[in-house]
Amino acid sequence: MDKKALLIIDMLNDFVQKGASLEVPDTRKIIPAIQKEIKDAHEKGDMVIYICDSHAPDDEEFKHFGWPSHGVKGTSGADIIDELKPSQNDSIIEKTTYSGFYKTKLDTALKSLGIDTLRFTGCVTHICVMFIAYEAAIRGYRIEIVGDGVAGLATEDHEAALRIMQNVLRAKID
Repeated sequence: MDKKALLIIDMLNDFVQKGASLEVPDTRKIIPAIQKEIKDAHEKGDMVIYICDSHAPDDEEFKHFGWPSHGVKGTSGADIIDELKPSQNDSIIEKTTYSGFYKTKLDTALKSLGIDTLRFTGCVTHICVMFIAYEAAIRGYRIEIVGDGVAGLATEDHEAALRIMQNVLRAKID
């Protein structure tokens, strides 16, 4: 029997709110699917983990990759959107790169709980979702992607990422 954790990736004000610094408009469409996934995970007793950008104001990522300032720790833009606020039993992992594993306690937390399957929701499909899925796959986790629970910046990139995760990482997409 799989022991699952639901991952909610970067559903922060700076990605979701209209006019936000790194707005991903399709994130607003996936909120109901993520709310359902959270409810289902809580009912099953599965771990719910929010993986969130948490950058310094002068983070190298902004210069190196050309992203506008976003997810700056301590700002409202770095807050999880109100519609998906974590419960007190949920976990939050802060990240400073595309990966939720790099220099975080994510892998240690998952292993300590015996979790072997990760269910992915959030944004951006072809960046943080895909890179975290890749790192999870090479660590031996089974990957499930909630098809209507992930959003990309552009349709073609979103669809390409889903194909790559399914065909290369052997992710289950539902």
